[in-house]
Amino acid sequence: MNKITRRIKVVLQLGILVFVVFLANLSTNKEMATVSSDASNRVINLTTMAMKLEEDIRNDLYSAKDSYTGDLTGYGADCEACTGKLSCMPNYNVLDGTSTYTDDIYGNVRIVASGSNLPCGSIVRFKLSKLSNEPIIAIVLDRGVLGNDLDLLMPSEQDALTYVGRNTISYDVLREGWTR
Repeated sequence: MNKITRRIKVVLQLGILVFVVFLANLSTNKEMATVSSDASNRVINLTTMAMKLEEDIRNDLYSAKDSYTGDLTGYGADCEACTGKLSCMPNYNVLDGTSTYTDDIYGNVRIVASGSNLPCGSIVRFKLSKLSNEPIIAIVLDRGVLGNDLDLLMPSEQDALTYVGRNTISYDVLREGWTR
């Protein structure tokens, strides 16, 4: 399915979800939030339908589109050769120790540098137990590494050495570029 078709599907699902939740909230009694159809003799619980639709959208957002194995290293914007500007977003300055970005769809995510194999704006997911027990969701906003490697932006070079170091990881691509 191409990116435009997937985007249309997500927009339609979100629209249906909003409509169903609106209908479900019109009822003061959640058990009464149903629709019956004489044509098919079926009753649909709108609350359950909304929950299922939310689950489908979440599964689509967090399903892997591709997977890679590469080295994960860390870097800080305070390194000697660093300017604090990101290759994909030159106006987004990270010299103040910023290491996250708020994405419209994925929310607050970590920032990584990748090679040119991943377009700017791509979303990746990986595990690094030194930083979190949960998977880390990150966005490609910088360049400077080769192949399938990733470089995780940390508040400082010292944090990069202490908490990241060099690790071989597998990571999933959840979104390629800025659009789904």
